[in-house]
Parts: sequence; structure tokens; C-alpha cells
Amino acid sequence: MNRLADATSPYLLQHAENPVDWWPWCAEAFAEAKRRDVPVLISVGYAACHWCHVMAHESFENEQVGALVNDDFVAIKVDREERPDVDAVYMTATQAMTGQGGWPMTVFATGDGTPFFCGTYFPRANFVRLLQSVATAWRDQREAVLRQGAAVVEAIGGAQAVGGPTAPLTAELLDSAADQLAREYDAANGGFGGAPKFPPHMNLLFLLRHHQRTGSPQSLEIARHTAEAMARGGIHDQLAGGFARYSVDGHWTVPHFEKMLYDNALLLRCYAELWRLTGDRMARRVARDTARFLADELHRPGEGFASALDADTEGVEGLTYAWTPDQLVEALGEEDGRWAADLFAVTEAGTFEHGTSVLRLARDVDDADPEIRARWQEVVGRLLAARDTRPQPARDDKVVAAWNGLAITAIAEFLRVAALYASPDDEDANLMEGVTIVADGAMRDAAEHLATVHVVDGRLRRASRDKVVGEPAGVLEDYGCVAEAFCALHQLTGEGRWLHLAGGLLDTALARFAAPDGGFYDTADDAERLITRPADPTDNATPSGRSAIVAALVAYAALTGESRYREAAEAALATVAPIVGRHARFTGYAATVGEALLSGPYEIAVATDDPAGDPLVAAAVRHAPPGAVVVAGRPDQPGVPLLADRPLVDGRPTAYVCRGFVCQRPVTSVDELVAQLS
Repeated sequence: MNRLADATSPYLLQHAENPVDWWPWCAEAFAEAKRRDVPVLISVGYAACHWCHVMAHESFENEQVGALVNDDFVAIKVDREERPDVDAVYMTATQAMTGQGGWPMTVFATGDGTPFFCGTYFPRANFVRLLQSVATAWRDQREAVLRQGAAVVEAIGGAQAVGGPTAPLTAELLDSAADQLAREYDAANGGFGGAPKFPPHMNLLFLLRHHQRTGSPQSLEIARHTAEAMARGGIHDQLAGGFARYSVDGHWTVPHFEKMLYDNALLLRCYAELWRLTGDRMARRVARDTARFLADELHRPGEGFASALDADTEGVEGLTYAWTPDQLVEALGEEDGRWAADLFAVTEAGTFEHGTSVLRLARDVDDADPEIRARWQEVVGRLLAARDTRPQPARDDKVVAAWNGLAITAIAEFLRVAALYASPDDEDANLMEGVTIVADGAMRDAAEHLATVHVVDGRLRRASRDKVVGEPAGVLEDYGCVAEAFCALHQLTGEGRWLHLAGGLLDTALARFAAPDGGFYDTADDAERLITRPADPTDNATPSGRSAIVAALVAYAALTGESRYREAAEAALATVAPIVGRHARFTGYAATVGEALLSGPYEIAVATDDPAGDPLVAAAVRHAPPGAVVVAGRPDQPGVPLLADRPLVDGRPTAYVCRGFVCQRPVTSVDELVAQLS
């Protein structure tokens, strides 16, 4: 009996009709394996995963494979996005055993969850042989199987341990991290490393903050060039905005087409920050279009942001997105079709499969003449309308707390920069205004959904769907990303409610997730016990739980003036500092937060009756040092500590600048404020 029909996870529901007798992750499944004296097959993936779909079609939908699994195993299907704790434990085991990891992840374990054989994708013939071999080994070589499992558990226990070396995250370490990234930088194509190439969003955020603190032109150029290369590449949707998960090549041409919420949220922050610091037109456009993508394609009205758009359309990668020259002519007519083929590098040979091409921006149009830009945007609109008539990729509608937190923070920062540069004279002022309106509404929807649906009895739940929250408990990254988002929303709106909610989440994290060395575990002390308690300090596709919670602690301490939260952040960051010095590419968010702490962070309060239009507020946002918090509003506004006892001076709007809880004299002119922030 397949038990997935009532799951909230779209990934589990994709397998609800399989001939495999799947169980969801639960104690009853392991009890059944012990009762039957058979091993457990744990299959981990996610809804937008291409190779997960391939293995499902090849193996899990096959009657022969289903019979083999059902006869000799208890099969458990896990959504890695819903249970990142389970995924982390078994991914560590897979990496320890094979030297690499990925999804789908295929694990064979004992009835107590101890893994003894791990792998990833297996073609059907290989998988059938593997099932037969594991079943035989379980029957005939049980002692060897158990010894192997014990060795794996010992290995992953060491890999996930806390209590390692600690050190302050100093300016020297951060400078060294920036130098290390510069050495690994792909000067020709942007980014780091070769194929497959992933958007290095957290490293870009760090480099932008490092540039702002040190004035390093190298850090700025690496971030700017990488941002431009990605924006012009096929990894960036040139029609609807948004970014794919990664490029299968080293030059951003052909993407793996799934679009993840977390990537787009973090990239929105990068482009918004580049726009804030430089005024760059490309960064402005990409930030706007990424915010529009989040609001139009991933936002679920009355809820939060969906997790992803699928890599496949009707089982075919790129079916929605790829073009031939003839298809461009069909959509646009002969003249515009040929013009578009040149602009978007669509050739007869093609850059993708079967003579098709993924659209890339082959010409510099952001700084072109107004007529060229107008034609470009008109062509984009017509091509998008034509593309909308094609079959569309499925959407994973699961709302993940941490990733929604990342999106809220990103949109809040984007809205502040958009307000800073708003001008009715811009040729696309109406478009920008429309995007800010829908993005603001989507952001507030998501925040309300997290606050009212995901927070249950003071604790966070990981995921929801159709306004129904799931059972899996929130992990550390959920608490960190959501608390940071609530701090960002407090700054944007001046509403005390969001700061209060952030404080509650951080108090729970300190009470339930803290480790003895000052770091944090990824799961709470009262969470389900797995074979080891995960505590990964490295940043990968998303910020580690530790980096996320430190970012929230730093922001909350600056907004409230409560030093114990800063002290907790410094202690946790000290557990990551030794890794920052050796592995900069995998500690980007930790280094980003480190720049904020090194900078102060600055606490900027503007007492004003016009927080939306006051020039002092604009100057504070424009010149805010790395990680600074900025709050504006009426003096002594309830629930806003930074405005307490901060009156207008001589009836004029007044800025108050503090750094590390030490304050400068209040100022009433933009020039004086800029001087204090320089």
C-alpha cells in the first residue's frame, strides 16, 4: 500500500501512484522494517529535480522494480526540502561513502536508520542489480553489512561534530577570503570554477560588502563582472526574469532549467546591492525583473512564495524556453525575428539541443540609444506572449519557511533601493512602479503567512501548502532566515510587530539549538533524534543555519541595543572563522555577516514625519555601511527601539548614527549625515 496520497509535499505526491509501497519518513516505517527483518530503502529528492524524475520514470514507475523493492525492503520517500535534517545526515553519509553527493539520493539502511550503502542516480538495470545484491548481502553477509554501517555512522558523526577550533573573524581573515576568491575567479567568464557553474550569490554579497569596507576595486570588479555575465547568459531568463539553478557549461550559456526560490532571492539581493552602490543600469534592470519574477511566477496569493519551477516541461528539459531562428521569425515577423536572433544569439546550429538555442543577451543594450532599448523591450514582450502559449513547467507550490525569509529580506532591500533611485523621468518609471507595488504586496503576504501559519505555539514549522502547515519542525536555517526577514520588514515598515516576532524566534533558537562551543546545531534539542545531530557550518546553495542565525542576531542586536544577541553572534561566528580562512567559496554568507560585524554594524535612526520621502532617509540608505540597520519614523514610535528618545532637533528631521552602541551627535543635514557614514 502506497502511503503518500495524503502528503503535503508535491514531491511525495508525484510518487503516490507508484507500484512501490512507499512510506513517508516516520517511526512506523522503521518499525515495519524491524518486524519484517528487511533493510530500508531511503530515496531522497525534490519536486523540481530532473534526475529525480528520470529515476522515477525508469524505476519507481516500473512494476518489476516495484515488486523487487516491496519484497525485500521497506521503502521511504523523503522530500529534502521538507526534511533538510534527514537530507543533511544521509547526504553526509553519501559523500563519506562515495566522495560526492546529489539528488536523487539512494540510501540503504538498517531498521534503526544506520546507512550501510549510499549512492545517487542509478539507471534501471543498475538499480535492479543493486536491489538484488543488497537483498542478498542482507541475508547472507549481515555482520559485514552492520560493520559497514557502524563505520559510516562514525564517519558522519565526526563530520557533523561541534567543538572544533574557534577564532575571531578578523579583518585579516576576511581580506584573506577575498584574496582567495580572487585567485579562484574565472576572469574570462565570471564566477568561480568550471562546469557546472552555480550562481555564487553569497560570495558576491560578501565581495560587495568587502569592497565597501576596504575600497577594493578588485572585489567590486569580480562582483560586477560576474553579475553582468550571469545576466547576459542563458542562465538568466531574458524574457520573464529570474535565474535557473545552474549552468551546465562554464560560461553561463545553457542552464539546468529549474528555477529555485532561494537562488532568485539571494540574487535579487546581489543585484539590488550592486545597484545601490554603483547606480548600474544593468543591475537595476535585473533586480527589477527578478523581483517581478518572484511576484508574478512564485508568489501564491494569500500565502507565501512557492519553492520552484520544474526543470522539465512534459518530461522535456528546455521545451518552454529554447528557440530556433525560424520560431523567432514566426513570432516576430522577418525583420524583427532576424534582429532578435542576432540580439539573443540564436543560431541555425543552436546552443542547446536539436538545433535550438537558449536566449542570451549578446549585445550591450542597457546603455544603448533609447530607440534600441525600446525595440528590445517591445520584442521581449512579444516573445514572452508567444512563449506563454507553449506548455509551461510545473510549479512546486510548497512554501518553505527559510526560503520565504530570504525572499522577504531581498524584496525589502530592493524596495528601499528602488525608492532611493525613483524618478518620474525614467523611461520605464511606470514599469518600475508596478513591480514595486506587486513585490511589496507579495512580500507582505509571505510575511503574514509565516507569522500566522508557520509559527505554531511559538515554534516554526518548516513547510506549508494550500495554507495548511506540515508537521516537520523548522530547522535552524528557518529560524535564522525568517528572523532576519522580520528584522528587514521592521526596518522597511517601522512596525514594532515584526521586531517582536524576530526576537521570539531568536530566543527559541538560543534556547533550543545552541551548542556548547558557541555554535549551533541544525536541529532543536527536542527534535526527532536521527543517527547523528547535524551541525553543518558551511554555506552551500543557501546560507547554513549557523550563518543565517548569526545574520539575524546581528541585525536584531543593532535594532534593539541588546548586546547579548551580538555576543551570541560573535561566539557563533568564531566557530566558522577557521573555515572562512580556508574555504572562502563555502562560507560566503558567514563572511558577509562578518563584514557587518567588522563595520559595526551602524545603527541609523531618522526621526521624521515623512519616512518615505525625507532626503535624510535616502542618504542613510544610499550611504549605509555594510550590514547597517536603518529605521525611520516619528520619534518614540511604539515598538521601535531605535526611535526611542530621539526627537526632532529644532523641529527638523534628524538623523542619529551609532556604531557598536556608541553614538555620534544628531545631525539635520544630508552632508553631515554622509560625513558620519563615510
